[in-house]
Amino acid sequence: MKNYPIKIVVQTSVMLCTLLIGFKVQSQDLSSLIEEGLKNNPEIQKFEIQHAISAERVNEVQMLPNSEFAVGYFVSEPETRTGAQRFKVSAKQMLPWFGSITAREKYAHSLADAKYVDIVIAKRKLIAAISQAYYTLYTNRAKQKVLDENIQLLKTYETFGLTFVEIGKASAVDILRLQMRQNELDQLKKVLAQQYVAEQTTLNKLLNRDKSIPIVLVDKLSIPPVTNLMSSNELSLHPELIKYDKLYQSVVQSELLNQKERAPMIGFGLDYINVDQRPNMNFSDNGKDIVMPMVAVSIPIFTKKYRSQTKQNQLQQQEITAEKQARMNALETALEKAIRDRNAASISYTTQGKNLAQASSAKEIVLKNYETGSIDFTDVLDIQELQLKFQINQLDAIRTYYEQTTIINYLSN
Repeated sequence: MKNYPIKIVVQTSVMLCTLLIGFKVQSQDLSSLIEEGLKNNPEIQKFEIQHAISAERVNEVQMLPNSEFAVGYFVSEPETRTGAQRFKVSAKQMLPWFGSITAREKYAHSLADAKYVDIVIAKRKLIAAISQAYYTLYTNRAKQKVLDENIQLLKTYETFGLTFVEIGKASAVDILRLQMRQNELDQLKKVLAQQYVAEQTTLNKLLNRDKSIPIVLVDKLSIPPVTNLMSSNELSLHPELIKYDKLYQSVVQSELLNQKERAPMIGFGLDYINVDQRPNMNFSDNGKDIVMPMVAVSIPIFTKKYRSQTKQNQLQQQEITAEKQARMNALETALEKAIRDRNAASISYTTQGKNLAQASSAKEIVLKNYETGSIDFTDVLDIQELQLKFQINQLDAIRTYYEQTTIINYLSN
C-alpha cells in the first residue's frame, strides 16, 4: 500500500480550482454558485471541524502520564535509631519508553491526514451536486421556453384553422384537436414549473441559503467538440483512493505505537520521611529526616492484549486493501460509463439537430399550402409533435452531456 505525502492531497485541492475554471467557461453564475457552496455548505464545514479535531489530538498525545503525589501520616509512629517517623511525602513520574510519544504523534497525524482527504472528497462531491442541479434547472427552463414557443405556434395554426372553417375547407374537429394539443402542452409546462421550484430548493439548500432565492441561469448551452478524456490509469491518484492509502498508513502507525506500548515504562520518584528527634539523646543523626530517591519499572507481563492488537491491525490492512481495490473497480466503471454516456449524448445532440432541420423544412412545405388555399391540419399536428420531440430530446442530450462531464470532472485528478 502506497504512502502518499500530504502534498499529493494538496494537489487534489488545486484540482478543485481547475474544475472551477472549467465551469467559468460555461457560466460565471455556476462558478459563483460553486464558490458560495464551498464556503457555506454545512457538510463541508462538518468535515473541516472533524479535521481540526483530529489535528488537535496531536497535542493531546504529547502528554506524559499523570504525576503521582502522596502524603501519609503515621498514626502509630514507628521508632528508629534516629527518632520516630511522623509523616511521609512521595512523588513519582512514569515515563513511556523511548519513541513512544513520537509514535503517538505520528499515529495522530496519520488520522488527521485521512480526515483532510475527507474534506477534498466532500468538496468534489459538492461541486458535482451543485453542477448537476444547475444543469437540471437549465434544462427545465429551456423546456418551458420550447413549450411556450410551441403553444404560440399552435395558436397561430388555430387562427389559420378558423379562417379555413369559415370558407369550408376545414372542420371544427381540426380546431378542437389544435386546442386539445395546446392544453396538453400547457399541462406539461405547469408540471415543469413545479419541478423547477423543487430543484431550485435543492440547489439553494446545497448553498445553505433560503430556498426561494432565484437562480440566475446561463442563456444557452450547446455541446462543444469532444476533447481528450482522462485514462482510467490516472484514477490511482483520486482522493477516494488516496483516502484508503491514508487509512492504511494510520494502521501501520497504530502497529508501531502498539509495539512501543508493550515496552516497559520507567519511573522516577522521591520519598521524604519526617523524623522527630529522640529526647535526652545527643548524637549526630538524631532527628535526621529520610530522603529516598526511587527508580521504578512497569513491565507488561501479560501481553495477550498487544498480540491481539497486532492481529487486528494485520486484518485491517487486508480489509483496507480489498476495499481500495473494490472502490477502484467502481470508479473505473463509473468513468467508463460517463465517457460512453457523454459520447452518446453528443451523438444524440447532433442527430436531433439534423431532425429539427428536416422537421422545419417539412413545416415550411405544409405551411406553403396555406397560400394555395389548402392545409392538412393532421400533418400540421404530426410535424409539430415531431418538432417538439426533437427539441426536448436535444435538451435532454445537453443535460446528459454536462451531467456526465460533471462526473468525469469528479473522477479527474
